[in-house]
Amino acid sequence: MKPPPNPRLVLAVAILLPGMGQVLNRQPVRGLVFVCFVVLLGAFTLKTAAPEVSFVGKISGGLFVWAMAVFDAYKTARIRRAVWDHTQP
Repeated sequence: MKPPPNPRLVLAVAILLPGMGQVLNRQPVRGLVFVCFVVLLGAFTLKTAAPEVSFVGKISGGLFVWAMAVFDAYKTARIRRAVWDHTQP
């Protein structure tokens, strides 16, 4: 059986591209859901933020979901790797 990807690799990919950490964890639908919510909440906060708010503040909804996606991908990768390591003779 093929080992799951290294959790640090999953973390690096998840930081660079939202949803790709989930894809590496063999959860592509979950990754797509995260990407959709990053775009939706980013667009929502972009449209509803006051004009004097910085660009980061305007897309903070999407950034928050992206951060949760990074955490989720890394946590899942660590659990999968620990289970795989434990089951190997």
